[in-house]
Amino acid sequence: MALTSVSQHQLQNPHSLADRTVKWKTFNFFDVSQVKPADSESSSLFNSTECSCLCAGSENLFLGSNDGYVRILSQAFKVVRTFQAQDSRPITHMKQINGSSLLVTISEDLSNEPTLKVWALDKPDKKTGGPKCLSSVGIQNSRKQFPISAFAALDNLSQLAVGFANGSVTVVRGDLINDRGAKQRTVFESEEPITGVEFRDGPTTTLYLATTGRILTLTISGRGQGQPAKNLEDHGCGVGCMTVDKGSGDIVVARDDAIYSYGVNGRGPSYAYEGPKQLVSVFGTFVAIVTPPKTDTASKPGMLRRFVGGQASNLYKSSTFALLDTDLKYVAHTETLIAQIRIVFAEWGDLFLLTLDGKLFRYHEKTLSQKLEILYQRDLYVLAINLAQKAGVDNSQRNTILRKYGDYLHKKGDYDTAMQQYLKAIDSTEPSQVIRKFLDSQRINNLIEYLEELHEQDKATVDHTTLLLNCYAKLKDTEKLETFIKSGTNFDLETAIAMCRQGGYHDQAVFLSKKHGEHDRVVDILIEDSKDYKEALDYISRHEPEVMYPNLMRYARSLLEHCPHDATQLFIDYYTGRFSPRKDVPLPPVPATPGGAVSTVQNLASFIPLPYRQTTSVPTPVAQDPTQNAFSNGELAAVDDAQGPIEYDVPKPRTAFSSFVDHPDQFIVFLEACLQEGNMEEKDKVDLHTTLFEVYLEVAASKIGSGKLEWEAKARKLIDGQDISMDASNVLLLSHLSNFRDGTVLVREQQGLRFDIFRSYASAGDTAGAIKALRKYGPEEPQLYPAALAYFTSSPQVLEEAKDELDMVLKKIDEDGLMAPLQVIQTLSTTAVATMGMVKKYLSDTIERERKEISNNRRLIESYRDETNAKRKEMDELGNKSAVFQTRRCSACGGSLDLPTVHFLCKHSFHQRCLNQVEDEEIECPKCAPTNNNIRAFRKAQEESADRHEMFQDALQRSRDKFGTISEFFGRGVMAAPATE
Repeated sequence: MALTSVSQHQLQNPHSLADRTVKWKTFNFFDVSQVKPADSESSSLFNSTECSCLCAGSENLFLGSNDGYVRILSQAFKVVRTFQAQDSRPITHMKQINGSSLLVTISEDLSNEPTLKVWALDKPDKKTGGPKCLSSVGIQNSRKQFPISAFAALDNLSQLAVGFANGSVTVVRGDLINDRGAKQRTVFESEEPITGVEFRDGPTTTLYLATTGRILTLTISGRGQGQPAKNLEDHGCGVGCMTVDKGSGDIVVARDDAIYSYGVNGRGPSYAYEGPKQLVSVFGTFVAIVTPPKTDTASKPGMLRRFVGGQASNLYKSSTFALLDTDLKYVAHTETLIAQIRIVFAEWGDLFLLTLDGKLFRYHEKTLSQKLEILYQRDLYVLAINLAQKAGVDNSQRNTILRKYGDYLHKKGDYDTAMQQYLKAIDSTEPSQVIRKFLDSQRINNLIEYLEELHEQDKATVDHTTLLLNCYAKLKDTEKLETFIKSGTNFDLETAIAMCRQGGYHDQAVFLSKKHGEHDRVVDILIEDSKDYKEALDYISRHEPEVMYPNLMRYARSLLEHCPHDATQLFIDYYTGRFSPRKDVPLPPVPATPGGAVSTVQNLASFIPLPYRQTTSVPTPVAQDPTQNAFSNGELAAVDDAQGPIEYDVPKPRTAFSSFVDHPDQFIVFLEACLQEGNMEEKDKVDLHTTLFEVYLEVAASKIGSGKLEWEAKARKLIDGQDISMDASNVLLLSHLSNFRDGTVLVREQQGLRFDIFRSYASAGDTAGAIKALRKYGPEEPQLYPAALAYFTSSPQVLEEAKDELDMVLKKIDEDGLMAPLQVIQTLSTTAVATMGMVKKYLSDTIERERKEISNNRRLIESYRDETNAKRKEMDELGNKSAVFQTRRCSACGGSLDLPTVHFLCKHSFHQRCLNQVEDEEIECPKCAPTNNNIRAFRKAQEESADRHEMFQDALQRSRDKFGTISEFFGRGVMAAPATE
């Protein structure tokens, strides 16, 4: 026997199937065991003489006997219930409605009409104690007594079909459950005996009929009802060779040449399986086939042989039982039994066979893992994959099979097919297990395929990306590398860019960086790897300030070295607030002009590189029809943003200074351009001026002759003026370091540092310059004269050069009192240069003046002493002697004095009425009161100023006569001891 799928030609010519059969693989996917009931009573029930029919359902087994009894067996095959369904008539057909308590029995003998009864197993009959009979119907066959050859019923028992051996089919309709009556009608008659009837329920109820010579369909309810039977096939089947697949609803028919299926649309797929058929049943996804033993049937009429099938065979001849998976085209189990098979039924998740000798066999399907192990042992991985997929396993189990299949193919050397399996199992496979198998250079294409799929599934790691790019590089497959990069496949960006850079694929690295917005990396690649500084600068200038500025600062020195002009201009634009990102705009079409020469020149002109700043490189087109404003060939030109500068935070200019190291020329251009901006902060201007002054001096130091003078002139011009934006100390320091004397003098003069100017000449030994500075600044800076005195007498040479200037200095010091004589003597005595003859006149004049001043002071002291004594004497007389008042007139009104009169010790007298005296208030002389008030105010001011020491220190610092200032404040009481209480 062999099994194969059937083509359309074979379906139309079924007798040609035997010529095209192909043997399919056979497996043992079922465990077989004989069922042995626990007691002898239950075991004897399966004897062919006792059991007339059998059905299963609702977790029970139902046995009908020849004496009309029904016995119900449990899963342990013990009789749990027995009742009499008929009186001494054999029960030939039964059907249990699965999931309910309804049982249908048919009993018959050739002397009476068959009787159909519906039993409610859960409702006991009060008289008999058995189940209640819901309804009983006698099945009519046009008063012809023929045995029932087929029986089918709908699950709701609304319609039942009974087929007879004389070729007629009776349909019973009605409510048999509630015994509300039933109608019978013969719906089909034929000269051929009926071998099978099955229902297909749906929008319309279809009855499938099988005879020994035909397969027909008959609509018994719904659309098409009442029409004659429709012929599906001109070949019938034997009794028991027609069943229904409850999973799909299709009708399955077994013939000697093949297994056929019939659906809503007619005949479906069929499978060749040579050999006679006795029984067919559907168990899950399997089709169970029972083949009778081979017998000599030459003496039997063909019609009878097809009707009775193999039931006339000898009891002890063997039968063959097979379970077929028609979807996957394999035999799940095949077995030869010594005794013939009588009944096939399924219950409790297993399949059972009952033989004519009363033996019952259980067929238990093996687990999926057991099946797969069997297939693995035989290297049937394709079938294992299909079997697992049909079983609905999860992806993890499926991928395990695929990996095993891939390993098997890899061992065989079928690397391409093996890789396909690994790719299918990529979801739950450790990539390293596969990669190690294909590291051989000869299998690099397979490795690339796997790595690409890893990236496509977003399962690649950094190492996978590295390996893939290495593979591309090893094959030098630039095209595939670019395809991988541009495909948008998921991969680690850092690794991809690093590998492209290491492999020399700089353009690809730039593309990746641009695609993912890695602007810093783009610039780094262009400068560090490609050395394309112009392109890098162009790329930097096309971005917003927050992106452009960090990159410009990072690579400023390289850009200034290789693109000095454009880089400097970019610095200027950014630091002056005029920066705007560059844009690509289409070039306007060049109008056609007659003459080839002009056209050639224009074409060559298009290749001239555009400078960085091209605000006028694209002329504004004249307004015209929009349809005519087209651009030719999509040519682009890079220009600044037409909208003008954008707003951004302009950094301090000093942040750019370090970038211009070793590039003084560009630095000068940058500094000068920044200084031309009028909106700079004062601090920034100081930085710019100071730095530019320093650079000028550095450049001047590197020049000689006229070049040096030119740069020094620029430096002098920068600091020449009343208000220079530089710190004087910085200018002086820079001028000193660069030996730029003009700068030192000019700045000190502008800053009023005249003393420093003189000291710079003195320190340089420039006596002429010192004399010149003394004459120029001496009147405004008196302190220059003491310094000049010290300098002129510092050495004989300087004294010789000074000549008469020493006398002038001494005279000025004496006239203005700039130094005390003792200080002059001390200054001159520090060196042995000056002689007494040089200072004789100064000393004599000073001594004579001092003598006169001492004499005047003595006379002044005597007068103060006499006045003080007179005042003391007067105060003593007022306190100790009586006063005589001789005044006769009032000092206020001038009238004659009359009582009451008030006399004051100051010799002033007043009418009491003229004093405007207030009660309890001390009376003071009105004439002397103003003077007394002034004295008291002056005294109070002295007392208050006695604690203000800062006033004393300030006055002492500003005073030319220090001793006189101290004496004055001593008289005010500043230095008096504090009063003690």
